Amino acid sequence: MGKIVKWLFYLTAIGAVALIIFAYIGPFLGFDFTPEEKIRIIPVELHED
Repeated sequence: MGKIVKWLFYLTAIGAVALIIFAYIGPFLGFDFTPEEKIRIIPVELHED
């Protein structure tokens, strides 16, 4: 049981590091992580007394 937990910890750590590296290197490889900007105009009614 201890070996399984140890290997799961190792795989999780390697996956986290790989994800961080991919986030930094991704734009150089052609992946764009910037969100699309959309302007939304929402009418708001203020009920003042």
